[in-house]
Amino acid sequence: MKIKVMSLLFLFLGLTSCLKNHTDGIQVLDVAKYEKKITEPNIQLIDVRTPEEFNEGHIANAVNINFLADYFEANVANLDKEKPVMVYCKSGGRSAKASARLKELGFKNITDLEGGISNWNSADKPTVK
Repeated sequence: MKIKVMSLLFLFLGLTSCLKNHTDGIQVLDVAKYEKKITEPNIQLIDVRTPEEFNEGHIANAVNINFLADYFEANVANLDKEKPVMVYCKSGGRSAKASARLKELGFKNITDLEGGISNWNSADKPTVK
């Protein structure tokens, strides 16, 4: 009986740890928290969508570094690994992959926009073209 209870406890802890919004230096924030954080000093704001998507509208001061392009790693090499990097894409899939890759490349503080620019637009937040 003890083993079953302990097994269930470890399973529960393992599953709930997957629900955290901050793991291994990658933080996922909702629109309100993300909008507040991009106003902090030294933020490097990266839109990882394609140039065509970027030109349709992006968050002010964002730099477009297409995650799907061959030059992604070459372009992020120009960023400061010690300064916070904030990423977003259309709905969160590419930015999650980009965040993981940035972590592998040695970036220390990475923030991803939950739901991407789709959530940003749904919250009626401003974009520029």
